[in-house]
Amino acid sequence: MKKLIATYICILLASTIGFAQVDRSQFPESGPAPEIKIADAETFKLDNGLKVFVVKNDKLPRVTFNLVLDRDPLMEGDKAGLTGFVGQMMMAGTKNRTKDQLDEEIDFIGASLSAGSTSIFASSLKKHQDKTLELMTDVLFNPVFPEDELEKQRKQTLTGLATSKDNPNAISSRLSSAMVYGKDHPYGEVTTEATVKNISVEDVKEYYNTFFKPNIAYLVIVGDMEKSEAQKVVRKYFSNWKVGKVPSFEYKMPTRSSENVVGLVDRSSSVQTVINIAQPVQLKLGDEDYIPSRLLNQILGGGSSSRLFVNLREDKGYTYGAYSSIGSDKLVSQISANASVRTEVTDSAVVEFLHEFNKIVDEGVTEEELEKAKANLSGSFGRSLESPSTIANFALNIERYNLPSDYYKTYLQKLNALTVADINATAKKLIEPDKLYITAVGNGSEIKDKLARFGEVKMYDNMGFPAKELTADADMTAEMVMENYLSAIGGKENARAIKTASISMEADVMGNKLTLQAVYDAEGGKYGQKTLIMGNVMQSTTILEDSGSISAQGQTMELTGEQFEMAKINSYLFPEAWYQELGYSIELDGLKDVEGTPAYKVIIKSPSGAQLVNYYSADSGLKIKNENPASGDTFYSEYQEKGGVLFPMVWTIKSQMIPVPLEAKITSLEINPELTAEDFQ
Repeated sequence: MKKLIATYICILLASTIGFAQVDRSQFPESGPAPEIKIADAETFKLDNGLKVFVVKNDKLPRVTFNLVLDRDPLMEGDKAGLTGFVGQMMMAGTKNRTKDQLDEEIDFIGASLSAGSTSIFASSLKKHQDKTLELMTDVLFNPVFPEDELEKQRKQTLTGLATSKDNPNAISSRLSSAMVYGKDHPYGEVTTEATVKNISVEDVKEYYNTFFKPNIAYLVIVGDMEKSEAQKVVRKYFSNWKVGKVPSFEYKMPTRSSENVVGLVDRSSSVQTVINIAQPVQLKLGDEDYIPSRLLNQILGGGSSSRLFVNLREDKGYTYGAYSSIGSDKLVSQISANASVRTEVTDSAVVEFLHEFNKIVDEGVTEEELEKAKANLSGSFGRSLESPSTIANFALNIERYNLPSDYYKTYLQKLNALTVADINATAKKLIEPDKLYITAVGNGSEIKDKLARFGEVKMYDNMGFPAKELTADADMTAEMVMENYLSAIGGKENARAIKTASISMEADVMGNKLTLQAVYDAEGGKYGQKTLIMGNVMQSTTILEDSGSISAQGQTMELTGEQFEMAKINSYLFPEAWYQELGYSIELDGLKDVEGTPAYKVIIKSPSGAQLVNYYSADSGLKIKNENPASGDTFYSEYQEKGGVLFPMVWTIKSQMIPVPLEAKITSLEINPELTAEDFQ
């Protein structure tokens, strides 16, 4: 027993001494990068030019077929959005099956089948592969492109466009692409309502007949299948696919600006600014700077330990996250960095972005940063190898980009061989910090002047087009805009004569009936509102003379002083007639373009400083839009006379809290009804 105890103590001491000798403040030295054992995808080619890659994986009795078309990017012009329709139109029925029959047969065997403008994907159990290929090739060879499906897709696309017009991130993406690439480049053109409405079934058919050809196609098979079997099934289902001449396209290469340029989209209801800083870059997979650029980006803004993230979030607290990317593409891509920051720190955040861009070019990276980046990317690469589809993509990339056959087998060796000097050279080669496109989507009245320090500020609309230059009447004031509005609706006295009102509105939300009910008591300073879905109250708001609350899902929240002051204005159906008595200040912020209508922008502030923004048509004087940071944007239309005053009978609400614009129509309107306390509960 004593010997055992002594032995144990010796082992413990040895372990303790060994542990104490490890310096955990230093990264362990990296060993030599291994050559990755990656099985080659087996390949063959049909007489019609279809190139096939087979990656055997018999761990599961499944097989997937991914058909990819390698065509040049397209300028869609006045039919922008066309390629977004192609896949769904192909899946809408064939010469042999209706859409419902196709869906039923896919579901019956537990398969999946989808199509896009440059691909068709199918997956199923091994035992159903013939049926799956039958369905896949039926979609490939026999689509009928029904007119009703086009109209369905058109409606969905238009709804999505309407939603994206009020999404700051979507607006930022459009603006940045337009500035970096230009609207005359396929990567910079914008899909609009007009271009979507131009698309016809014949356009979709022409696209299909032009580009769905085997001589520009690759078929990737992953699963429980040998090459010999793949040759049999591919010949059976694809050998009759006819070769066709496919057009190629060339485009003028986007150039970098000679100096930093600032683009701004004014979105007054924003409490944050979406910042994106970018410039075009020519970089494709296999270029000598490609792998160094992966490490460079990891250090600059590739994750939570990157320079941008640590600076803007951890050190400054400007944002929840700041990131960057260095794109690669056969044609052209972009270097970009982005974050959503508080409005008041917009210019400070841009300063830090530019600081980090300059610093990484002028001072380079450190050895410690490089080792961390290598560890991160090596781990990601290793994990990606667990998926057989990764091997298939490797084979496809080698073919499409003319890479060396051992490109991925030696990837880690190439990655780990890179030095600080290599990364610094890539930074100087790829990034020019004085030739950036700086874009911002936010409250223009708060940030425009601050952004001018970085370059001339050019205004854009929410679709990425230069904003219309509108010149306001030099003599116009906010008070005059209010007078014109009150006169347009029937006069101030008529508006003030409406002491109480009860309104009910209805809207359709993804097939569900939504009802909005509101009661107003201007003299009593009270307002009540309920939102009902299929008859059930989902949310309610109560504003009394000196307090207010919001209730939803059984929870009630009392409004703060500032919230109450701003909400109090809702107790007036026509608050413009009462601004002076309420102590609200009004300020004219120029003439703006609102969905094609010139309108005066008026900023309304409560005594506590809470703010909302209204827009009044320069021609009619009527209020056409309200911006509220809490509830989103509301558009007013279809004015009708009720009780001597014009009312907007349609309210279109756009908010990030709802997936699609909500069009609510007034179904009943009572003027000066007798209201009781129960009406406001």
